[in-house]
Amino acid sequence: MTETFYALLPDRAVIRVSGPDRVSFLQGLVSNNIETVTAEQSSYGALLSPQGKFLFDFFVYQQDEDSLLIECEYGQDGARAAELFKKLRMYKLRAKVELSDVTDSYDVIAVYGKDALSALSLTDNPGSTSAFATGIKSVDPRLAAMGARVLLPKNSLAEMAAIGAQEGTVEAYHEMRVALGVANGSEELEIDRAILLENGFEELNGVDFKKGCFMGQELTARTKYRGLVRKRLLPIKIEGSAPKPGTTIMNGDKEAGIIRSVHGDGGLALIRLERISDDAELLADGAKIAVTVPDWVSLPEKSA
Repeated sequence: MTETFYALLPDRAVIRVSGPDRVSFLQGLVSNNIETVTAEQSSYGALLSPQGKFLFDFFVYQQDEDSLLIECEYGQDGARAAELFKKLRMYKLRAKVELSDVTDSYDVIAVYGKDALSALSLTDNPGSTSAFATGIKSVDPRLAAMGARVLLPKNSLAEMAAIGAQEGTVEAYHEMRVALGVANGSEELEIDRAILLENGFEELNGVDFKKGCFMGQELTARTKYRGLVRKRLLPIKIEGSAPKPGTTIMNGDKEAGIIRSVHGDGGLALIRLERISDDAELLADGAKIAVTVPDWVSLPEKSA
């Protein structure tokens, strides 16, 4: 039996962007290059404030020749999706674009496990995309180790059994995710405060510095070219009672970071790079904290 699992992700929404200006409209807003999105390639990116701080992150897929689909956070009672929809509508102005919330038409599914990509006949190229039944399958555009994203019309989960996938749990998916060091939107990224490069967006294919202007580009580019990254979102292992998200991690009497999320005995924390060392003794509310650095993360040489 293959090691392939799937989990229906209830906290995801889908917004359709259609019309002749759909690409140029998003291109001026989103951190990544929307011109690269095709039926064979999907994308991950963010919408920032004018000051370059995180507001929303999402995946972008091509639905057909006239429409793109944005897969984003749903939020409590749909609040996050509604906020993004409102923001996009505000920037629409005279662009020939139509926006529609099609969340009720789709299930968003994470397919994970060591055989997930082969079960879906996908390569290990992040963002590689093709049709799947009457929906879309895509290697996670951030990191192939995350598995795949599948968008299917509602009530089509039988397609998962057809590829030999076993039903997993959302929590198991998130435990895998935090072990890999990948954020889940506002669960770990502080709205209107988080900076993309502190949270892995460059390595995770979420920002394109060659595409031209996008909202918040100036701060993002300055952070990169002036080497201003002093903190990173990194996986942690917890020994002891799990602290709550928001708990400060201490290295002696100095702050080393802050826990952003906890799943199982692991989580993600925003860590000060000068506090990363093999002999650092890190504590959070009495629990011992061990920081790991995933292979995909690029740290400054002096902090490695």
